[in-house]
Amino acid sequence: MCQAGPVARRGRLVPLFDHNALIVAIARSGDRNAFAKLFDHFAPRVKGLLMKAGTPAELAEEVAQETLLTVWRKAALFDPSKASAGTWISTIARNLRIDIARRETRSRLSQVYEIIDEDGPEQPDMAVWGAERDLRIRAAMTELSPDQYRAVELAFLEGLSHQDVAKQLAIPLGTVKSRLRLAMSHLRGRLEDLR
Repeated sequence: MCQAGPVARRGRLVPLFDHNALIVAIARSGDRNAFAKLFDHFAPRVKGLLMKAGTPAELAEEVAQETLLTVWRKAALFDPSKASAGTWISTIARNLRIDIARRETRSRLSQVYEIIDEDGPEQPDMAVWGAERDLRIRAAMTELSPDQYRAVELAFLEGLSHQDVAKQLAIPLGTVKSRLRLAMSHLRGRLEDLR
């Protein structure tokens, strides 16, 4: 049962909410109120910890949001007998940050390979393969939600920065990044064999 306010016990204040119980409530019934309380408590803390570790503020905010979304999706996996809510959430945040660092490294490497490949003349069979690839990409994009499609269109086809996309769509930067991340995840899944 979640406590409604701080309680003094043995000369110290007990936390405003039982965070373990909040996660259990999310797992059992998708309790949005419990999630909001958990989000309000942990999102700024996760962001702060990541920033102290050298993560840029924008990325730290993105990881914090993704961490709490993971808590929402995977609340049923939480076992309070193995770890506290704070420890579990910190582990999720750390793993997400490591995954992002790995993706950034792979992305930088693929950009280098693209630059190297651009130097040579295009072979006829590569031109055909490129046209087929483009058709597959367009088909996969039609499966995106309208919001995701528009974010991808602005960011990748029109070349706008994430901040410019947020301004253009009048939505928060974190929402733009979430839409792009979900869209890219979907596209990767549909186009895995093109790599």
